[in-house]
Amino acid sequence: MKNLVPQRSGNPVLGDKTFDGLVTTGAAMTLDGTINRSFALVLILMVGAFVSVLVGPGYMLVGALAGFVLAIATVVRKTWAPITAPLYAFAEGLFIGGISVVLEASYPGIVIPAVSLTVGIFIAFLLIYRSHLIRVTDKLRIAVFAATGGVALVYLASLVLNLVGAHVSFLNEALAGSGVLGIAVNVLVIGIAAFNLLLDFDLADRGVAARAPKYMEWYVAFALLVTLVWLYIELLRLLSRLARR
Repeated sequence: MKNLVPQRSGNPVLGDKTFDGLVTTGAAMTLDGTINRSFALVLILMVGAFVSVLVGPGYMLVGALAGFVLAIATVVRKTWAPITAPLYAFAEGLFIGGISVVLEASYPGIVIPAVSLTVGIFIAFLLIYRSHLIRVTDKLRIAVFAATGGVALVYLASLVLNLVGAHVSFLNEALAGSGVLGIAVNVLVIGIAAFNLLLDFDLADRGVAARAPKYMEWYVAFALLVTLVWLYIELLRLLSRLARR
């Protein structure tokens, strides 16, 4: 099936060519199957996070690097998703478990609110999507895609500048400061991440309608997990900034 879902998602792993060129010869992707795979990945993520809590944050960097490699592999080879997506979930669990331990030690009491807010935002935007309070139109897709790309470019620029030893005070304050500017930028990024959920739900529905191959259930579940991890990390950053004030 070619050109099954020619729509664009702000989530980089659910782009406008996600379903291009896929052929369904056996069982097709279903909504129930996608939901089940999503819950499975969340449970695996929790196991990885629990391991980090038990052994300490020493594996945080390993989890981050492994998660990045596995994410790239999943995007490049979607057929690998039934294997790479669970491995990605465990690796990201090590990462977010480790960073949660570190931040909880520095700012006691921020992890539970961050988890609660992540779950709350996910449920709220799922209800918004299902009730059509906000309709996913082409204009919304383009806006969220552009905003997400802008955030990625700013983060990349900040990383490169830090690596070469260049410090831009305005950029550092916006991305790491606890002032009004930093908090405002953080809230904006959280909003962009939340709107990515709407686009992800929409594209998942389109994949089901187009009868994408069964392994795409794992791929779409992986894509949703990417957004949830991003959302949780941004919420942790916001709460840590507020705790520093």
